[in-house]
Amino acid sequence: MAHGPLARSRLPRATARNWTLLVNDVNHHNAQAEDLLRRFAFAPQARLDDVMVSYAARGGGVGPHFDSYDVFLVQGRGRRLWRLAKARPEPRPFSLVPDAPLKLIAGFRAEEEVVLEPGDLLYLPPGWGHDGIALEPCFTYSVGFRAPRGAELAAAFLDHLHERGLPDAVYRDPGLRPAARPALIGPELAAFAEAQLARIRWTRGDVEEFLGRYLSTPKANIVFSSNRNFSGKIRDRTVSLHPKTQMLYRGSRFFVNGEVLRPRRAQRQVLAVLADRRRAPGSLLAHAGLERLILEWHRAGFLLLESVP
Repeated sequence: MAHGPLARSRLPRATARNWTLLVNDVNHHNAQAEDLLRRFAFAPQARLDDVMVSYAARGGGVGPHFDSYDVFLVQGRGRRLWRLAKARPEPRPFSLVPDAPLKLIAGFRAEEEVVLEPGDLLYLPPGWGHDGIALEPCFTYSVGFRAPRGAELAAAFLDHLHERGLPDAVYRDPGLRPAARPALIGPELAAFAEAQLARIRWTRGDVEEFLGRYLSTPKANIVFSSNRNFSGKIRDRTVSLHPKTQMLYRGSRFFVNGEVLRPRRAQRQVLAVLADRRRAPGSLLAHAGLERLILEWHRAGFLLLESVP
């Protein structure tokens, strides 16, 4: 297995067999892939991840594996055979091939097989084993979802609390006596630690703000290109979120690429239109007094200002 970016010269010849190429986040760079992702707007945007495109030569595939999140597989040109096995109950899912570059299932046994023709769609619930084999050169478009795990959320929330500022105190033990057992952690120090940790508090509002920022924060590999100052009026344009932008809201808070905004009550409904539809008339946003904010987001590369047709 080789990670990109890859020079064209490193790709196998078109006539070669048993190879595949995977490209993640294609929706960030291709308008048709972005349109495909937004066809899944029946699911909350916080759960949508990206469109991954795979090209496979005859016999190509990545091998049997499973994902911890939902996946919709849309078949493009060509046909692909999918070998499927139902999810195994936690905490003992499929066994993995040791030392493999991918999390491949060891001793995979398919319980069902299905051939996808161009235009077919296959839904895979989390944990299902699957092995896709190209019957001929083909394209498959994978619409991936995200499902953060509890431990992942807990670790990120602790970082959030740390950034916000945690209670601080310095341990003192003026009555300390010479230690008869130096390696023993004393009860005074343990009680001090317990008391300090018990001082950590959070509210539902803290959790909601953390969740909005966390779910809207771009992946580490995502970079926005700043735009030059816009000299016109946004009321003459259509405002569209950049495909890389994630905009969510809950209650009175709006979250854009990890940043939190608390707009006035009259502005919330307008911003909700932009967040839900990912586009809104500039005149609507300007009328709500949001022109300065929209221009600021435009300079940061978070959105596009398109001519009204």
